Amino acid sequence: MAPHPPARSEQLNLDSQIGHRLQLRQLDAPQIPRHRLCEQGLPGDLAYQLVHDHLMLDGNARLNLATFVGTWMEPEARRLMEECADKNMIDKDEYPQTAELEERCLRILADLWHAPDPAAAVGTSTTGSSEGCMLGGLVLKWRWRQRRLAAGLEASRPNLVMGANTQICWDKFCAYFDVEPRLVPLEAGRLQLNAAEAIQRCDANTIGVVGIVGSTFDGSYEPIDAISSALDALQERTGLNIEIHVDAASGGFVAPFNSPDWAWDFRLPRVVSINTSGHKYGGVLPGVGWVLWRNGEVLPQELRFNVNYLGGEMPTIGMNFSRPGAQVVGQYFNFLHLGREGYCQRMASLEAIACHMADNLAAMAPLQLVSHPRGQLPVFALELDPAITTWTVFHLSDLLRSRGWQVPAYTLPANQEHRAVLRIVVRAGFSHDMADQLLADIERNLAWLSTVAAPLPPAPSDGNFRH
Repeated sequence: MAPHPPARSEQLNLDSQIGHRLQLRQLDAPQIPRHRLCEQGLPGDLAYQLVHDHLMLDGNARLNLATFVGTWMEPEARRLMEECADKNMIDKDEYPQTAELEERCLRILADLWHAPDPAAAVGTSTTGSSEGCMLGGLVLKWRWRQRRLAAGLEASRPNLVMGANTQICWDKFCAYFDVEPRLVPLEAGRLQLNAAEAIQRCDANTIGVVGIVGSTFDGSYEPIDAISSALDALQERTGLNIEIHVDAASGGFVAPFNSPDWAWDFRLPRVVSINTSGHKYGGVLPGVGWVLWRNGEVLPQELRFNVNYLGGEMPTIGMNFSRPGAQVVGQYFNFLHLGREGYCQRMASLEAIACHMADNLAAMAPLQLVSHPRGQLPVFALELDPAITTWTVFHLSDLLRSRGWQVPAYTLPANQEHRAVLRIVVRAGFSHDMADQLLADIERNLAWLSTVAAPLPPAPSDGNFRH
């Protein structure tokens, strides 16, 4: 991690020294090159100051209402992670205690997600949910192919059923591993996958159905239980045995606490694998994810590997190899520090703040709620009254950025791309007071925009926002 910046008195002295040293160096070099190596390196304190100054214009991470990725941790957790910054997670023989913490985290998640036997669940830490999704999808494809070949059937045209609201990593999975994506388009009153639409697209070549617990577009949970029941009925009618992978990138750390009675996880026998992001609502700084399979029987031996050149026989499942152990340690810190009660309190607090904001914004004309955070992720989306034609949500997003707030505006996926929305993500570190400040800034900007008589020039737009 970056060294702590000096105190103010030290900073003034350092600035003076660096300014003088830069002037001296400019006698030999007119400027420090940006796109090639310097002929001579810079002292560490000077290199630090140059990079530090360059980064000052970055957005304030605490004011970033766009990202699901954590931007705050307790100082004790940061200290632990700094102590482990040099540990490579794959070197389990050299760092057996860190490897033990990874195993403990996996067992905790298996228990949290109601694995029939948490000790028999198999999984791995990853760099994030995208890697977890790739592994989950790859196992679905492998198991489907094994079943097809064992029955003497061709296995060259696999497909995967999911909603158009899936995260972009699933598009990547289908492209990378030659799987046909069967995307269910959204409708005005349905911004997610449902059971009926999923079943319509399943056939003998379907490797699985992806259900999302916490959509990136509006924070909603997809009805995993209803999809599972519909697949049960499909198997009774046709004999097709289609498995479910749950993409719980955000909801894997939320649903167990704000919807504890809802069966979305390994309580459903058809759910064979689940991924989540520790660096989202797991409360860890990026990047760490997790993927679990309900037991070892559903993870083919052909996808498990061993290496021995690190000093011992090391099993490896992940797609990446070298990756930091610090975030795994940070995850275990959170499990110890928060416990079940602490996570429950955190999720309840975030939901209360999100509901407070959603209810207040819904009362501000001409904003309209697309989703409400009650009982789902502490995330919600807003759109404009269609009668407003002189400005768009992109203009409001741009105005908020002038105050430091990063509130994304984007268009919805296929079949609803004509709708542009704002989305607000409430995470740990975002307080009730900060929420009130944002509400005041939005109200002030809406008042100014209401005076606009002619259409404003187009505001910056990133198009479809799938983060």
